[in-house]
Amino acid sequence: MRIPDGFRRGVRDALPVVLGYFPIAVAYGILARQAGISTPFTVLMSIMVFAGSSQFIGVSMIAGGAAAGVIIMTTFLVNLRHLLMSASLSAYYKKFDGKWLPLLAFGLTDETFAVASTVFRQQVRDERYVFALQMTSYSSWVAGSLAGSLLGSRLAGASSLGLEFILYAMFIFLLVSQLSNRKMLMVAVFAGVCALLGANLFPGYWFIILATLLGATLGVVMEDGRKSFSAFFGDGPGNLSA
Repeated sequence: MRIPDGFRRGVRDALPVVLGYFPIAVAYGILARQAGISTPFTVLMSIMVFAGSSQFIGVSMIAGGAAAGVIIMTTFLVNLRHLLMSASLSAYYKKFDGKWLPLLAFGLTDETFAVASTVFRQQVRDERYVFALQMTSYSSWVAGSLAGSLLGSRLAGASSLGLEFILYAMFIFLLVSQLSNRKMLMVAVFAGVCALLGANLFPGYWFIILATLLGATLGVVMEDGRKSFSAFFGDGPGNLSA
């Protein structure tokens, strides 16, 4: 049986993502084992969540004894950016068969979004292309998680590898890459100060959620304070997109 062209192209375009995903997934698996998470649950998290930054955060918070509610809320806030990515791709997805959309929504990540949005601007692709792109990337992430967990269970000195720094390095990179103007820098500094103060005032990890909400609020107000005020207090339509 002939493999559809869109599927073949999706697998091919996913190869650079695979090369990036697999080693990071291995690191995640090792860290999960270091945190005391069994191999089945380590792999199950990758199968069900499929979000690298959230999984690293989850492992770190589990190791620190955070409550389940705090972990869920924190990872939810971290993944809110997927709403924006989905909105950006929705114009291309309108022509897709609706039965594919739940799968394509699940498989959306920063990397597959970057590949798909770039390709869509150049040429038309169907749902099979996106599915192949995402599922090839997904398979490499799950496989790397399994390999890392099995490897971590055999490394008595896993903590000496410095892998715990990967989480911090990842988010430092994400932060720096977003600091494109003065407003973004001010919001980042404000959120950081709120987090530092909150860490000393509130128990557990709730200060992360509080700092995120305060930082996001400041960002909206700085973007256009007048329109924000109109939107919330009814003095006008408050069209933030204008």
